[in-house]
Amino acid sequence: MGLPRLVCAFLLAACCCCPRVAGVPGEAEQPAPELVEVEVGSTALLKCGLSQSQGNLSHVDWFSVHKEKRIPIFRVRQGQGQSEPGEYQHRLSLQDRGATLALTQVTPHDERIFLCQGKRPRSQEHRIQLRVYKAPEEPNIQVNALGIPVDSKEPEEVATCVGRNGYPIPQVIWYKNGRPLKEEKNRVHIQSSQTVESSGLYTLQSILKAQLVKEDKDAQFYCELNYRLPSGNHMKESREVTVPVFYPTEKVWLEVEPVGMLKEGDRVEIRCLADGNPPPHFSISKQNPSTREAEEETTNDNGVLVLEPAQKEHSGLYECQGLDLDTMISLPSEPQELLVNYVSDVRVSPAAPERQEGSSLTLTCKAESSQDLEFQWLREETGQVLERGPVLQLHDLKREAGGGYRCVASVPSIPGLNRTQLVNVAIFGPPWMAFKERKVWVKENMMLNLSCEASGHPRPTISWNVNGTTSEQDQDPQRVLSTLNVLVTPELLETGVECTASNDLGKNTSVLFLELVNLTTLTPDSNTTTGLSTSTASPHTRANSTSTERKLPEPESQGVVIVAVIVCILVLAVLGAVLYFLYKKGKLPCGRSGKQEITLPPSRKSEFVVEVKSDKLPEEMGLLQGSSGDKRAPGDQGEKYIDLRH
Repeated sequence: MGLPRLVCAFLLAACCCCPRVAGVPGEAEQPAPELVEVEVGSTALLKCGLSQSQGNLSHVDWFSVHKEKRIPIFRVRQGQGQSEPGEYQHRLSLQDRGATLALTQVTPHDERIFLCQGKRPRSQEHRIQLRVYKAPEEPNIQVNALGIPVDSKEPEEVATCVGRNGYPIPQVIWYKNGRPLKEEKNRVHIQSSQTVESSGLYTLQSILKAQLVKEDKDAQFYCELNYRLPSGNHMKESREVTVPVFYPTEKVWLEVEPVGMLKEGDRVEIRCLADGNPPPHFSISKQNPSTREAEEETTNDNGVLVLEPAQKEHSGLYECQGLDLDTMISLPSEPQELLVNYVSDVRVSPAAPERQEGSSLTLTCKAESSQDLEFQWLREETGQVLERGPVLQLHDLKREAGGGYRCVASVPSIPGLNRTQLVNVAIFGPPWMAFKERKVWVKENMMLNLSCEASGHPRPTISWNVNGTTSEQDQDPQRVLSTLNVLVTPELLETGVECTASNDLGKNTSVLFLELVNLTTLTPDSNTTTGLSTSTASPHTRANSTSTERKLPEPESQGVVIVAVIVCILVLAVLGAVLYFLYKKGKLPCGRSGKQEITLPPSRKSEFVVEVKSDKLPEEMGLLQGSSGDKRAPGDQGEKYIDLRH
């Protein structure tokens, strides 16, 4: 028992002589370093956490810790700083009276622990952990343009997402139609990799692989990068992409444009559609109405059958065939009836009616159509609606009733679908002249174009009483226009020019008076013509045996009229002044008892006649009668008078 006691005594003595290690603070545990966060390219401020007394900061050494090895980078002596040779030699400086070390142009390589150590009054140190961040660029997404078949046995590549130059490595999340995707065995697989650039930044690449179904043909895929900055967590999204999805065709059908009721003249497009991708090879056929067999139609390069303009013959039964080039299976569509509405064979009877004055005429219109028709009759010259219905009745025909009548057959349920037929009604009679007399202002020795128009049934012929170059032009079956080119001579100025229209029932004459004019001082009005243009009446005008043209006053008479008007105004002004003067002097009584009548002598009363000439155009006048018709009284020139003598 003596030996154990000796051992215990020895151990007790040894323990008493050893120093108390537990009494040295900081040796057992190191405090957590201070965290400083900055972005790449900015300046990091490293504050030394030693006591702020000037003595503590007068002797400080700074170190960077790399792979648990301290590397001196900066020293402070007597408040003056000096960089140590190395990678930080030109990027460090003192701030805040030596309490802060500024590190400029921070890079990802600077992410490490920095340590400051003071020597007085005793050795102290402060550790700083520098964290560096850099936002990645906008994510770039590339879709698999080759597409994915739905019958694939393994997940196929959908798209690739790349996020460049970020630090630290961002996190990628894939989305389909706004919902995040997660790894799913044999369905979804996300494969990511990263590359470290020479700058220390990371480039992340993520590949999404998935098994798709037919319903994914319109699915929108995109990727999202999540990263951190000193300001907090952030994210960036890529654009949305759609990957081609291939699936077999199950149904084929026809589509016709435009939609709705079709009519002749429309541009009609017939195309085949299918629910497969890629679409099958299409062909369009039309059933032959005679043999009831399908006959293939010719389509354009896009497989579209274009009917332009559509005709009623294009109506019929159409069918589409879709051939799957992978399986070589042909799928037919449901037959579709195409109806091109039409109006055709508009006929008027009688086709070329001829009637005597005073008789009656019934015009009947018929037409063929795929829909119910409405008819109306229009006057060709004026467009006036005369009758609604297929029958037009004309009673007590006058010469004015001759000319064109148009039957319009239309389908009210289809706007724009109509056809018309024109019929000319001929009324027997001698020629009617477009005008009876006309004054033409000319210059001597000039070439002059004169025109003369007449109508009648049978069609009249026109002759001139002077020699010149003539030509005729038919305006319609009963109307003709003749033009004369002649030299203006003194003899022609004296005699004027006459044109005579004649047919089997009589003749009629128009006279053109030629007057010399000075073009620099006279501008003819609308009822006269100059030799600078052809003298032509309106196509629908008529004239009787007496001229309905207003005569242009001579240039000298215009000056006389102006002078007379001015003199009358002055006389009235003087007369008014005299009457006002007499009234003011009291020499002109104005009371009831002293009222006096100012009258003109009886011989002057009858001279107050106001002449009002008609401004109506020639076509609004009565029609001229031929040489065998009735004539107006010599004084009846289409002018009206109002007698104000009573």
